[in-house]
Amino acid sequence: MKLDILAIAAHPDDVELSCAGTLMVHALQGMKVGIVDLTRGELGTRGTPEGRLLEAADACRLMGLEVRENLGLADGFFQNTREDQLAVISAIRKFRPEIVLANAVDDRHPDHGRAAKLIADSCFLAGLRKIETKGEDGQPQQAWRPKQVFHFLQDRYHEPDFVVDITPVIDKKVEAIKCFKTQFLAQKDNEPQTYISSPEFFDSVLYRAKMLGKMVGVAYAEGYTSAKMIGVRSLKDLISENT
Repeated sequence: MKLDILAIAAHPDDVELSCAGTLMVHALQGMKVGIVDLTRGELGTRGTPEGRLLEAADACRLMGLEVRENLGLADGFFQNTREDQLAVISAIRKFRPEIVLANAVDDRHPDHGRAAKLIADSCFLAGLRKIETKGEDGQPQQAWRPKQVFHFLQDRYHEPDFVVDITPVIDKKVEAIKCFKTQFLAQKDNEPQTYISSPEFFDSVLYRAKMLGKMVGVAYAEGYTSAKMIGVRSLKDLISENT
């Protein structure tokens, strides 16, 4: 299955918090979008790896995505090594996305920055035909390099190079985040409370989207950084109806 946009993230729920709106907006435009989670989030204080996989599947269905897969890399311990790169390269070649959305280049959680580098490097390496990988059918995969890699904003603020208007799908983004019942807004159970389980953290996600939206004249937006210069075919591409 060829995708237009593939979000690759360290943990289940990274995508929902950071770029779910972007994925849904483009799905509504008829594009094929999907998610690859690097780990099962097994080191998370709350919940279980099995439970988080179920929550991720629920969120995927709610968002109407084409596919969601988990590579099963080691939460907290994956590295930008040949072995982990090959796992990511194989996923990129399987879905052949034009655009990859990846973790923030630097963030509160060290997995996020490491994932950003692992994903960006793997996107480049996936285009080298002399790196050999095999698909699930055992057949050699063809080289494929995404045209762009963009890094979404996460806990720490980075000045975005551009933002995407997610106003039409903000309610569904909230629902998608809430699919992770063990992680967010979970104040009435017997598990330990964490940095992300509080109502204040949940509110901060919406505040960020409102702030970024305000900067471009829309209600809600998600922001991205890019290592590459971004070009357009026409200045009209830079005109927003709400500018």
